Amino acid sequence: MNARVLRIELKRSAAPWPGVVVLAGSLAVLLLIDGIWWQGDAGWTAQWTSMALWTRYLLSFWWPLVVGLGAVYGLRDSRSRMTELLTTTPLPAWRRAALPAGATALVLVPGFGLLVLVGGVQVALGATAYTSLGWLPISLVAALSFVAGAVFGMGLARAVPFALTPPALTLFLLLATLSLRPSNDEVLPSSVAPNRLSLLLPATVEPREMLLTLSGSVHLGQTLWLLGLLATGFALLSAATLRARLLAVAPALACAALALLILPATPRDTYVIDEAAATLVCDGPVCVTQANRSHLPELASRGKDALRVLHDALGDEAPDSVREDTRLRAVGDDRRLSRDTVLVDFGDPLIARATGAELTRLLVAEGLVPNCAPRTPWEGSGQFDIPAQSIAASWALGDQRFTPLRTPDRYAYSQREQADADVVWRRLTALSPAEQRSRMAEVRAAALSCTGYTEVLAGKASS
Repeated sequence: MNARVLRIELKRSAAPWPGVVVLAGSLAVLLLIDGIWWQGDAGWTAQWTSMALWTRYLLSFWWPLVVGLGAVYGLRDSRSRMTELLTTTPLPAWRRAALPAGATALVLVPGFGLLVLVGGVQVALGATAYTSLGWLPISLVAALSFVAGAVFGMGLARAVPFALTPPALTLFLLLATLSLRPSNDEVLPSSVAPNRLSLLLPATVEPREMLLTLSGSVHLGQTLWLLGLLATGFALLSAATLRARLLAVAPALACAALALLILPATPRDTYVIDEAAATLVCDGPVCVTQANRSHLPELASRGKDALRVLHDALGDEAPDSVREDTRLRAVGDDRRLSRDTVLVDFGDPLIARATGAELTRLLVAEGLVPNCAPRTPWEGSGQFDIPAQSIAASWALGDQRFTPLRTPDRYAYSQREQADADVVWRRLTALSPAEQRSRMAEVRAAALSCTGYTEVLAGKASS
């Protein structure tokens, strides 16, 4: 296969379209739509692993389509009624198959590679200071899956040359992908189908936890299975007899059997903590993970100021450290709070966007009235804690008037919440200093136990 023949194939065939669909479609989704992939510390440009997992997530839609486009390409000979003519030429069948397969791979791999490059540049230019090559196998398996899927589609269409083959294959794989794909609502992504079976499909779940990555056994098992699928597709593309077509299925079946032995049986062994990223880096009493160490300089300065304010407000009962919250949770689960530690979640839009004195205010608020309900982009239920946190921070910082925490638009105060908070503020500041300290200690205890601290703050539970 010389360069001239390959150039003609790329110019006059459907080979470029799968790569164009993957690149243009992915960029249109990720860059033009303000989706959840832009939010939180697991956003697609926040960390290297998250970037790779978000691009793998898009395989839920593009992989079935690429297989279908490969099948359309594979019908070329039958549509032109040249099958018998080509089989009588002296050129070996495998060499004829190498031309469309190579042309497709030559477009698909750079197309997906450019998508990863766009994401990688944004990650490199962003705030993260953590660099790891752990994301590379995630993207390499994705690229292999595109090539294997396209070649398999071509081979299957060559073996079953009917007009309905491409749409039927695409629809089947799309339904299989959507039904077997894990859900990320639980602590670890899990599927209703057997875990090993769901991992035969290359798409991953949307990354919700920044520290989670795929285990090595997943990479190995999926690579083996995809190589078998690629070999079967190429064999079907080269086969000229019924016996050869039947034998062509052997690589996929053998590799599937081996892959099912290697792939993990449980979600716990599928999605694992990236230990290097989760290592804590500390500056005195303030600690963050290695992945978020770019936040440490400002957080350490503001965290120490917040701890001093909390000690003045609560005395010996005040927390003595600030630490990033790394506990894995199911969607909607309460946070596991600590009496001695101010937990910081960089997935919280309030924390992620705060700087300077506003960050100090937020840390003081978290130390006095920690929110049980998380307010990550996936949940956001912790917005109901913001008025109480604002009052507590204003009290501890000695403000003369109630100062609301600065919040994103979707956490904006309603007029009723503002009026209610003003009433509670006036009741609190009308008490003597000793009563105020006692009231705030009660509020903090109620918040740590995830009970009705708003009533305590309003003085209803103490009357």
